[in-house]
Amino acid sequence: MTNAMSRTYTFYLAALDGAICVFFITHAFFLGHFFVHSRTVRLDVMQGFLIGVGLAFVTAQAYAGIKARKVNGWITMFGLGVPGNGMLLQAAHAQYFPGPVNVPEEAMYWWANVDGAGHTLNGEHDYMMHFPPGGLPRNDAFWSLTIGDAKNRFVANPINRYSVSDRSGLVPNADGSVDIYIQNTAPAGHESNWLPAPAGKFILWLRVYVPGAAILDGTYKVPSVAQAR
Repeated sequence: MTNAMSRTYTFYLAALDGAICVFFITHAFFLGHFFVHSRTVRLDVMQGFLIGVGLAFVTAQAYAGIKARKVNGWITMFGLGVPGNGMLLQAAHAQYFPGPVNVPEEAMYWWANVDGAGHTLNGEHDYMMHFPPGGLPRNDAFWSLTIGDAKNRFVANPINRYSVSDRSGLVPNADGSVDIYIQNTAPAGHESNWLPAPAGKFILWLRVYVPGAAILDGTYKVPSVAQAR
């Protein structure tokens, strides 16, 4: 995102905040609600707190939508964990990536709850992620693909497997490509590349530690999760 675009979005966010403030000021002073006898300091503080929280949440949500990048159904954000990030950017990051995160040079993160066609991931269907030859995430440490239910919790499965990675013995195809099978029941003949899915909706997380240059500059695209036919 260019600086000009960032300034434009910042202007729109400021305009939104200003419009909301103008509404409440007009409602209070010019519509006769400021000098009513029923007003109390406690009520004013409560209203101010609620308005402030609401504005902060809406602003963080809007800014998160601006900063997030969505490709092939996967969502990521650049600049996570950078010490110089301002409060608004940190709040925006927390909307999509709650919890502790590393700086990009140490780790990059993606998550998806939809397939490449935009349909919600659900264990009622079988899915596949196809990495072309040489298309696995480049890194100087390791990568992992983790699955959780709609609330991001592990769900028990017959082989106690909740993630696959470059260290889990994935078997490549003859041409060097790698297929990962994401489904509720074991894929016949491909158990080594099976990531068991829960019966209902689920979320996928891809983490790459000490990522390569193509990931850091945004040119690497995570393959979509495709529903098996």
